[in-house]
Amino acid sequence: MKQQRYDVVIVGGGAAGLSGALALARARRSVLVIDAGEPRNAPASHVHNYLGRESTPPGELLAIGRGEAAGYGAEFVEGRVASAERLPESGEGEQGFRVVTEDGRSVEARRLLVTTGLVDELPPVPGLAERWGREVLHCPYCHGHEVADRPIGVLATGPLAVHQALMWRQWSDDVTLFLHTGPEPTEEEYEQLAARGVAVVDGEVTGLEVADDRFTGVRLASGRVVPREALVVQARFTARSAVLESLGLKPVAQEMGGVVIGSYIPTDPTGATEAPGVWAAGNVTRLTEQVIGAAAAGLMAGGAVNGDLITEDTRLAVAARRA
Repeated sequence: MKQQRYDVVIVGGGAAGLSGALALARARRSVLVIDAGEPRNAPASHVHNYLGRESTPPGELLAIGRGEAAGYGAEFVEGRVASAERLPESGEGEQGFRVVTEDGRSVEARRLLVTTGLVDELPPVPGLAERWGREVLHCPYCHGHEVADRPIGVLATGPLAVHQALMWRQWSDDVTLFLHTGPEPTEEEYEQLAARGVAVVDGEVTGLEVADDRFTGVRLASGRVVPREALVVQARFTARSAVLESLGLKPVAQEMGGVVIGSYIPTDPTGATEAPGVWAAGNVTRLTEQVIGAAAAGLMAGGAVNGDLITEDTRLAVAARRA
């Protein structure tokens, strides 16, 4: 950190944070990005549906983004932010925050943009975590094309499993729904699955079969192994909200089809939170956002932060002129 106070400190250096940093640096703001280096999509081999950057490896995309933002003057430090606190307003009414990292470093900012993302909490089945982002998947738009026409399994752990199975049927005509710990499908759902040729397998899944570092099948409690080449799960999306919570903000439950799928921090369309001077963007506030959407949200928030600073700069200038 080259200075002790910045116009904006951005917590999190993924697509949303880097996009915000780029916009703010181009607006001639002093910007510091503090990043723990743990992007959500690190296990994935490529980023998809990112116009102009289709199939770019995640690490490469972030390196490009850092280089672009740094080229306009944004600064970067590696670290994990432990907390943030609001500073007393100056005599002129200027806002400010102190950000503290886990190793004890601190820096001040006029505004905060938090882009810390989320954590994918996987069902407690042995082997899932080790294959996550490779053959254990959740988003058909992120990974469906890469496993098209291959044997796909869907692990049921909640009421959305039938919806998942019917979605993934678009990419393969060999889809099996493993009921596992999920609810029994209704008669209507069974008819839908049968009409689309989706097989249904009873019994709890106890593990994955792996050979030569490749997922090859699902192992049931009965000992039966059903050959599969990809397995779809419903992760719980939990916002990395500790920094925002330290400022008094609380995550709320996100529902889909009446089912809670995770937690997020509410914002307005620009990313402004209920805490004045604090914005959030990306998966910490939009759980189902893909990379390109997170980048767009970071740009929106960056523009809003700059606009807010312009308003404060103008107010302070008028006060100084009248003094």
